[in-house]
Amino acid sequence: MDYSKSSVIITGASQGIGRCIALTFAEHTSRPLVLIARNREKLDITRQKCIDSGAEKVEIFQCDLSLSGEAEKIVLPVEFPEPAILINNAGSYLYKPLEKTTDEEFHHQVDVNLFSAVNTVNRFLPGFQNKDRALIINICSVGALKGLGDSGAYAASKHALLGYTRSLREELKNSSVGVTAINLGQTHSTSWEGSSVSEERLIDPVDLAMLLISFTKLSARTLVEEIIIQPQNGRVPSM
Repeated sequence: MDYSKSSVIITGASQGIGRCIALTFAEHTSRPLVLIARNREKLDITRQKCIDSGAEKVEIFQCDLSLSGEAEKIVLPVEFPEPAILINNAGSYLYKPLEKTTDEEFHHQVDVNLFSAVNTVNRFLPGFQNKDRALIINICSVGALKGLGDSGAYAASKHALLGYTRSLREELKNSSVGVTAINLGQTHSTSWEGSSVSEERLIDPVDLAMLLISFTKLSARTLVEEIIIQPQNGRVPSM
């Protein structure tokens, strides 16, 4: 499978930023899409929207990638173009100070924000390593670069994801698989529903999606290892 014609996997594609990434790929590329999330009903909606936006081939898989073994259930049809691009977008944001965060909530943040990516990479990396070229993009967070007083468990889990991503990059540096970390600032998504913050103060998720597409178009000689994306006017109150 030629890299330029390979399919792209997008996790957390049922809503919000993940849906926006999927729709933007559908509108601006001819790549087949593999969409993964926990909510089947919302995945169906995303799939139809992608088809309406121009995608010719879309496969969806309902599973919880944070659970060990779930990613192994993802088996693409034989005739479907093999993937060579993985965008690990699945995540969860907990707005809560550490002193009030329960052990269960902390574990959930780590499971969703770290292990969803780890499990998905483990599922697809062997196939990626057999290709002439492949790309893994992990959506991390600016919360991976500093502590957050209002969402410490989230920040800790994203620190872990960034550390994992940097380490994976080092392990694969001499291979044909590139690894990119996106340290994403506050972006308009379903997480902001009920907030008084204007979406005009937040990153436009389409801008993120277009940037991801540009990464997939770089030559094999070039890789964006890590990038920070922030709202133009800086951080706004979380809620």
